[in-house]
Amino acid sequence: MFDWLSKYIFYPIWEIKDGAHRLKYLRELTDSQWWNVEQLRQKQWIQLCTMVKYAYDHCSYYRSSYEKIGFDGVLSSWEDFYSLPLLTKSDIRENAEKILSDRFIKSNLIKAKTGGSTGHALTVYFDQKCQEMRNAAAMRSDRWAGWDMGMKVAAVWGNPPVADTFKKKIRNIFLDRFLYLDTININEANILGFINNWRCENPKILFGHAHSIYILATYLKRLDIKDLRPQGIIATSMMLLEPERRVIESVFDCYVTNRYGCEEVGLIACECEKHSGLHLNIDHLVVELLKDDGSAALSGEEANIVVTDLINYGMPLIRYSIEDKGVISNQVCSCGRGLPLVDRIVGRQADFLKRLDGSLVAGISLIERTLTAIPGLAEMQLIQDELERICVKVVKDSYFNETSESDLRRELQIVFGKQVQIEISFVSALSQTVAGKHRFVINNIK
Repeated sequence: MFDWLSKYIFYPIWEIKDGAHRLKYLRELTDSQWWNVEQLRQKQWIQLCTMVKYAYDHCSYYRSSYEKIGFDGVLSSWEDFYSLPLLTKSDIRENAEKILSDRFIKSNLIKAKTGGSTGHALTVYFDQKCQEMRNAAAMRSDRWAGWDMGMKVAAVWGNPPVADTFKKKIRNIFLDRFLYLDTININEANILGFINNWRCENPKILFGHAHSIYILATYLKRLDIKDLRPQGIIATSMMLLEPERRVIESVFDCYVTNRYGCEEVGLIACECEKHSGLHLNIDHLVVELLKDDGSAALSGEEANIVVTDLINYGMPLIRYSIEDKGVISNQVCSCGRGLPLVDRIVGRQADFLKRLDGSLVAGISLIERTLTAIPGLAEMQLIQDELERICVKVVKDSYFNETSESDLRRELQIVFGKQVQIEISFVSALSQTVAGKHRFVINNIK
């Protein structure tokens, strides 16, 4: 009953109070997901032409950059668009004020900071309408996992928000119905308290950092707790490793929905109920997968992800290289949605390690393969401070045996060469960032 009241009474009233339009945007996105891909691409092209012309007219950075290549802001073809220069993180750091639109007062824009886990923070801005549209896109993808507004949610999250005002407390009671496990301080006592809260509150959805949900699952497995049964699980904010997905789904007897996005542009892609890839949010973005030479990747090829935000008029981001890698798919999902698929997200460019010959190794893929092949490895982190040395932190599980360490060392030396020193240390838990996330790969080689 409270779920129904929250969805149909409290949320619409709060929307009116805030003068917001999230529910309107959600209705539009709920309809457009069933358009065919040609209709979606036509809409996307109109949005793209509008955004590029707007950026040329109102952002001095783009006007200066485009004039250098003889572009006047008017797209006549996709080839025109593909000829535009890429935008990098360093470009944003060095030219933030010039990328902001002159149609907005900076103090009226919403500020977001990202990238702290890599040691290079990035500050971006977006307008209010953009935020509401991003929220609506996330709500649409949440529904694919069974989460609808008003439902009680168990969240595994770092630094969870604190209801420190009367308004926030009221909102938590009627709308944001979350119970939190703070990933900054995961231990058995806190997990047991979280389990008790879960049993009292009976949340329908489990949401959180992918690896943190996995850690929770390993505790439940060890404690032989089998009565926590959400109807949906959404993993976000970190790479979801396939070995960890299998553990989570086994412990909770529920499929995991993998969601991918970033602070700069919001939701990029998400699995639907078919779990046959991640649907790209082309209602709000143009997503390109480009090889290192700038050409478009073919289906099945790992490539650099480049995004163009079609809804952020406060700080347009056009052909922004987000320094992640993914694999595009030419498959059509059996769910019937027209939103195209990306097969998988491979990881950040910063998550690639270097061999002695300068070639790169996808650290996330290496960890996935190793965790699957070698028994006894519950969690693993690879750290490279110099070419000749790889430091490996390992959390053991009960299947660890006398050959596990030597098998791990041999596997890594096959990849990096016998000249590279492999230093293995065993820890009780992997370290976290200040946001409560885990980094599987740390490459400190510049």
